Amino acid sequence: MRTAIITDTNSGMLPEDAAEHGIFLLPMPIIIDGREYLEHIDITPDQFYARQLEGAEIHTSQPSAGDVIDLWEKLLKDYDEVVHIPMSSSLSGSCQSAQLYARDFGGRVHVVDNQRISVTQRQSALDAKALADGGASGAEIRRILEETKAESHIYIMVDTLKYLKKGGRITPTAATIAGVLNIKPVLQIQGGKLDAFAKCRGVKSAKKTIIRAVTDGVVNEFGGLDAPKPGAWLGFAYTHNHDAAETFLAEAKEAFPGFDIHADELPMSIATHVGPGSLAMTCTKVLPGGVQYA
Repeated sequence: MRTAIITDTNSGMLPEDAAEHGIFLLPMPIIIDGREYLEHIDITPDQFYARQLEGAEIHTSQPSAGDVIDLWEKLLKDYDEVVHIPMSSSLSGSCQSAQLYARDFGGRVHVVDNQRISVTQRQSALDAKALADGGASGAEIRRILEETKAESHIYIMVDTLKYLKKGGRITPTAATIAGVLNIKPVLQIQGGKLDAFAKCRGVKSAKKTIIRAVTDGVVNEFGGLDAPKPGAWLGFAYTHNHDAAETFLAEAKEAFPGFDIHADELPMSIATHVGPGSLAMTCTKVLPGGVQYA
C-alpha cells in the first residue's frame, strides 16, 4: 500500500526539505495589511519580519478548502492513502477543517491531530514517513501519532511582549511592567496549549530556564540523556535574530552533547504572536523503534 505524507509549513519545513524526505508540503497563508501571502512561496521570513517591524497588520489564516482538497485528489491518483499532519487543533482551525473535508474521501484520507507545531510537527511528519515506508497503514500511522501526542514539550522565550499585547494575549499594563523590569517570559506549548511557564529577569536567565526544563523533560519523562541512543530528540527554533539563535544553539549543544539538535525558524503563524528575537527548544520522546532525524 502506498501512503502519501502531507504536512504544512507550520512544521518549519522548507519546500526543498520536504522534497528531500519525500513529504508533501502545504503552504500556510499569512494575511498582511489585507493581502494574502503563502509561506515560503510568496513571502520569505526576512520579508515577513521586515513587514512586522514596520508595524503591518498581520493575521494568520488556514488553507482554503480548494487547496487542501485539490492536493488530496492529486495525490490519490498515485497513492492508496493520504496521511495529513496539520498544526495543533488547539492553535488553529485548519485541523478541524481538514477532518471535515476528509469525510468525503471514503477513509482514504487520515487527518492526524497530535497537537504539534514547528520542529515537533516536522518530526511527526518524518516519523509518519518512516512508518509508511515500513508498511504501516494510514490508520495505524494516525493512531500511533495521536497516542503519543502528549510526549512532547516546547519552551519559547519571548524577547518582546509587544506582539502578545497586540494579539490581546496580555494586558498593556502587564506588558509595560515587564518591559521596565526586563522580564523575558518563557512560554510552554504542551498538549497543544500555549501557556505561561516562567518569568525570567533577562535573556541569560530565560535561556537557563529553558535548558533546565528540557533537561527535566528528557531525564524524567523520555529515557534520560544517555548517548548514542537517547530516548528523546531535541529541536531548536527561533525568530529573526540569527546571531542570538546561533549563540543559544551553541549553548544547547554544549548542554546536550549526545544529541543532534535540528534547528529551524519558527513558522510565521507563531512568529505573528511572539515577534522577532524569540528562542525555543523542544524535547520529544522517540517513537518505539523510531529514528532520530537531524
